[in-house]
Amino acid sequence: MNENETQKIASLDTPYAKEQYRKFQKQHRQLVFKRRRLAALFAVAAFVFIVMGVQIFNEQRHLSELNEIKVKTVAESAKVDNRVADLKNDVKLLKDDNYVAKLARSRYYYSKDGELIFVLPDPVKTPSKDKAPADEVVKSETTKE
Repeated sequence: MNENETQKIASLDTPYAKEQYRKFQKQHRQLVFKRRRLAALFAVAAFVFIVMGVQIFNEQRHLSELNEIKVKTVAESAKVDNRVADLKNDVKLLKDDNYVAKLARSRYYYSKDGELIFVLPDPVKTPSKDKAPADEVVKSETTKE
């Protein structure tokens, strides 16, 4: 448009035209206000979703750590249960007098009447010839005549 055409357009200064112009401006302000309110609502919703997402991520990570601890604890519990079972078995064996006597003879070199104890070097436990050999107990019973 050139300048001549823009000068041909004039606004009416009637009260009706002014009222219609005010209504249009009011509607425009209301539309802008609604848009701003909707944008603020979306911003708050996005903020809430981001916070919730971060919390869910942290909880997932924490849950995986707890699952790892659980797996380790269950394995440790199984080892402890096996150890308890072994110790209960040892207690049963220690209540048997024959087992206690056999244990004392093997560990402390006690012998029965007529029994000879020979101490031999253990080739597995001696790493070199220079060191003193570890003792091994070999028992043999002699016949009583």
